[in-house]
Amino acid sequence: MDNLTQKEQFERSKINLHAPNELKCWAHEFGISKGELRKIVEKVGNSAAAVRKELEAKP
Repeated sequence: MDNLTQKEQFERSKINLHAPNELKCWAHEFGISKGELRKIVEKVGNSAAAVRKELEAKP
């Protein structure tokens, strides 16, 4: 696997707010804004599962 491919891949179980491409991808996946994603990660941590659970709990 070359370096370019490795750089484009990210861990699917964690959300890295310091990587703009990841932030954009996760926000799109969850159907929320990047700002809302940041707030949720600050509240529940960077686990994608925890963020998903928080979003499902919203009315």
